[in-house]
Amino acid sequence: KGLENHTIGSGFVLLGFSDHSSLQGLCFAVFLAIYLMVLTGNSLIALITVVDSSLHSPMYFFLRNLSILEICYTSVTLPKMLVGFLMADGRISFLGCAAQLYFLVLLGIIECLLLAAMAYDRYVAICDPLHYTFIMSRGLCISMVVGSWVVVIPVQIGQTYQVFTLPFCASHDLHHFFCDVPPLLELACADTFWNQVMLYTIVMVFAILPFSLIVISYIKIINAILKIPSILGRHKAFSTCSSHLGVVTLFYGSATVVYFKRRSRDSVYTDKYLALFYTVVTPMFNPVIYSLRNKEVRIALKRLL
Repeated sequence: KGLENHTIGSGFVLLGFSDHSSLQGLCFAVFLAIYLMVLTGNSLIALITVVDSSLHSPMYFFLRNLSILEICYTSVTLPKMLVGFLMADGRISFLGCAAQLYFLVLLGIIECLLLAAMAYDRYVAICDPLHYTFIMSRGLCISMVVGSWVVVIPVQIGQTYQVFTLPFCASHDLHHFFCDVPPLLELACADTFWNQVMLYTIVMVFAILPFSLIVISYIKIINAILKIPSILGRHKAFSTCSSHLGVVTLFYGSATVVYFKRRSRDSVYTDKYLALFYTVVTPMFNPVIYSLRNKEVRIALKRLL
């Protein structure tokens, strides 16, 4: 009991860039710029998909939800990181760490499900265009988004509770920029076998399974595109998918390495920088990817600006 009280009272220390203390000012400026880019870019995408009637389709409905999700996702970690750079203080309370872990993983899982829904939307649009309007009804799109939240919330409550009921009797220094499951489990002085089982089960069900559905969708999409007789038609069909494919590659590429690569003392630094990639860099590039690769988005942005 006393040990648990000590853990709750003392919290954790996010080491982040602490081994490069001379770069704290530069890191603050860089990550502040990134955060402002994430907020501005994703807000613009969300805004134009609401105000521009030409973008009132399932594809842009999902894109709007993805943009809002990215704003929330980065807001879980970046403000705390900025304060840490500014104050040269990486301390985070026990409850603050639990809240950060809960929302970080919750929003990350929802992004996996949303990317799968977007892949299904592109599959129907290209492989079954005659029934697209009937299949991708507004009711189905809303159900997909709401269902993602409803399914994931209780699961993540369970995982967060399981992690934070562990005794953290060793060092409270987290070699990370934010509270995440793998580095927290390394600090626990109890058997974490069932925590590892739950972690990998969640990753398999809510990350690998959606990714498998995305891969299957794109295999069918590519087969359908190759059957289009004209080069212009093939290019137009692929251009509607390339933005989504780019985002999926960025997000899943770094996240998969972090959660499935065997962690070691030497890989701690690699893992935390890879985690920065899918939590900070990918949300920053999403609006850029969609605005550069999508003609309709570019035209809508010009009309708005």
